[in-house]
Amino acid sequence: MSGGHQQHPARVIGHGHDHDDHHGHTHADHGSLKSYITGFILAVILTAIPFWLVMGKVIDKSSTLGLVLLAFAAVQIVVHMVYFLHMNTKSEGGWSMLALIFTIMLVFIMLSGSLWVMYHLNHNMMPGMMTDSSMHETVPESMQNMPGMDMSTMPKSHDMHDMPNMQQTP
Repeated sequence: MSGGHQQHPARVIGHGHDHDDHHGHTHADHGSLKSYITGFILAVILTAIPFWLVMGKVIDKSSTLGLVLLAFAAVQIVVHMVYFLHMNTKSEGGWSMLALIFTIMLVFIMLSGSLWVMYHLNHNMMPGMMTDSSMHETVPESMQNMPGMDMSTMPKSHDMHDMPNMQQTP
């Protein structure tokens, strides 16, 4: 330690790690007060507008209102990820963004597949194909004799006995 140069007491020569060494990890920008305020204002606006749309009954059609609310929710998710979670293509070498894209793809596949299966189950179950005899079987006997429960007024479904007799040919 000659020449007037003093070594920092916490730094040990040959140890290989000092408190400034982060094993090759780069820290993402933690944001400034301006970015946090910008994110907060955007989040408040993106919450207030859908609230106003619902409470003011601005959009009458519920399916359109649902799509508009989903769009606002998606934009708000992006605002939170960018301004509060500091996700961008530079943080963590781009791996956090790649993991996010993969997660979004999986969620989209699972949701669309689930909706497809439920639609086709509903369509293929054909609840209108029950016979009258099976309709009577589904109503418990104790309920069939209840006052006001007239089985003759129950909606009729397709009766299998009225269908033409289909002959099978060899």
